[in-house]
Amino acid sequence: MKKIILVTLVCLAAIACSHAKNGPMAMATLSPTTGQTATGTVRFQDLGENGTEVTVDLTSVPPGVHGFHIHEGNSCADDAKAAGGHFNPTSMPHAAPDAVSHHSGDFGNVTADDKGEVHTTFVTHSITVAPGTTSVVGHTVVLHASPDDLTTQPSGNAGARIACGVVSGMAGSMQH
Repeated sequence: MKKIILVTLVCLAAIACSHAKNGPMAMATLSPTTGQTATGTVRFQDLGENGTEVTVDLTSVPPGVHGFHIHEGNSCADDAKAAGGHFNPTSMPHAAPDAVSHHSGDFGNVTADDKGEVHTTFVTHSITVAPGTTSVVGHTVVLHASPDDLTTQPSGNAGARIACGVVSGMAGSMQH
């Protein structure tokens, strides 16, 4: 009986550990561009082979649908123009985040509710937090004024940049 209980506990511990979020983490704090109000945070949790979990918490966003991307630059200067184009280390065309081929930074759209809030979490396999070609650390997160149409090249015709933040690695996160 003791062996069964011990084996059960070991199995449960292994399952719990396999689902633990203990990979590297990063975060961007978004600030509004001139004349805009959107602010918030975007957190990235590297889940290893299970992808990267992205948690978006924004407030004071104009209600409606907005393009949401990782951009290649490491600055939000000049009303986020310094953020450059979409993060695209694999040289793919712009597309929906679930398309077979798309920019690593193509996150599609987020929707602000009638209170101007966005609270969503999704998992992507297009970026990582860990060092490497597709690492999001040192790049920018940009919220756009209009929806991304998911087809127009090279950026989905998402309009003005209304908020921006630089992604930084979080101290104390486990690095692999």
